[in-house]
Amino acid sequence: MSEEITYTAAFEEIQVIVQDIEEGGISVDELSIKVKRAAQLIKICKSKLTSTEEDVNQILKELESE
Repeated sequence: MSEEITYTAAFEEIQVIVQDIEEGGISVDELSIKVKRAAQLIKICKSKLTSTEEDVNQILKELESE
């Protein structure tokens, strides 16, 4: 995952992929590519959420100790 993408951009791309799949107008080959991309984007989002949660928890601990 060397690509740098924001959480918002990744989430929006996931939404587009889901919409494309729901509409059903894509080939099996394209479906495979889209599902793989969605999996990559989900990992990016999960990582960013985990990192943000850790940052917030650290800030809260620092505020409690002051």
